[in-house]
Amino acid sequence: MIIRIDGIDETNKFGEKLGSLLQKGDIICLNGDLGAGKTTLSKAIGKGLLVEDYITSPTFTLINEYKGRLPLYHFDVYRLENGEELFDLGIEDYFYGDGVCLIEWAENIQDELPRDRLELWIFRGEADNKRVIEIKAFGNRYDSLVGELKR
Repeated sequence: MIIRIDGIDETNKFGEKLGSLLQKGDIICLNGDLGAGKTTLSKAIGKGLLVEDYITSPTFTLINEYKGRLPLYHFDVYRLENGEELFDLGIEDYFYGDGVCLIEWAENIQDELPRDRLELWIFRGEADNKRVIEIKAFGNRYDSLVGELKR
């Protein structure tokens, strides 16, 4: 599925809608170049999960945890040399825990990701405020989620 977004308001609307549909155990992978809008989308997803705290990119801490309708585990794995470092952090507890995992730069740990997940690839559009999001669903749960987003 491809979504074309024109501006921050549409980004927020899409992210909030996605966040409102997420369930315990969901894994959302955000990929795209620097400045593509991964953190902006992360904030909107958090808002959809009813997170009240200010969401920032966990670039240096790797993981930020937020309370909302469900716990939000926000990862930024840009600086990791390899995905195996995540196992030292107990990544499996997050993947199979009570919350939602939102992973920026997920392509850097492709081999460590669970098979079932939702991938969002964010690309800059023809103007500064335009984005194209390609959504790839892996597994029945995520096929259903994409169906809900289409409605």
